[in-house]
Parts: sequence; C-alpha cells; structure tokens
Amino acid sequence: MKIKTVTYWITTAFVTIILGISGGMSIAHAAPLMKALQHLGYPGYFANILGVGKAVGLLVFLAPGMPRFKEWAYAGFSITILSACYSHFSSGDRLLALEPLLTLAALAGSYFTRPDNRKISGSIATL
Repeated sequence: MKIKTVTYWITTAFVTIILGISGGMSIAHAAPLMKALQHLGYPGYFANILGVGKAVGLLVFLAPGMPRFKEWAYAGFSITILSACYSHFSSGDRLLALEPLLTLAALAGSYFTRPDNRKISGSIATL
C-alpha cells in the first residue's frame, strides 16, 4: 500500500475517533464534557449543537463520494478545532489550549492525502 494511502487512513481514523468520542459525549451530555463547557463559558445547550454537528460531519467525512460536502466537513472541523484552541487559551488553560492542534494536524494530513475520488476539482490539494 502506498504511504499516501496509509497516511490518509491513519490520520482520518485519528480524527474520526477524537471527534466521534467528543461528539458522543456532547450528545450524551457526559458530565466531564459539560463541566468543561461550563469552564469555557458555554451554555449547556451548546453541547447539543457540537454533538449534532460532529455526528453529521463524521457521516459525510467517512461516506464515499460527496466531495463538495467533504470540503465543508473539513472546513467545519477546522473551525471547531481552532475554536477549541482559542476557547481554552481564553479561559486560562495555557498548554491545554495547544492539545487540539494535534487533531488539527491530523485533519490537515487527512485532507492533503485524501484519494482523488474524495476531492473536487480546483480544491487546494489538487493545485
């Protein structure tokens, strides 16, 4: 198997696991996640928005085809992850604010190594 394919699947699996767990915890209103959202200054209902958004995004992210929707999923996940960094930093979490950047790096790895059938013509990775 080519290194590009292996890199794609490893990074995609990592992102899927991280966002799947956090999305599931959001939908379930798991106590640790609710406590973290409160610490960051978000209302409880924000967990519903995050959970549903991550669930829908992951369905698109993993489904075959739909390259235009995949672009939106990558963009949405990027915004979510960067927002998590900024929220933690603004709440005084210092080094914890850098933790989501690992997921962002994996997301970028997935984006730039994805197969051609998951790309739309004219996207960054095809230029």
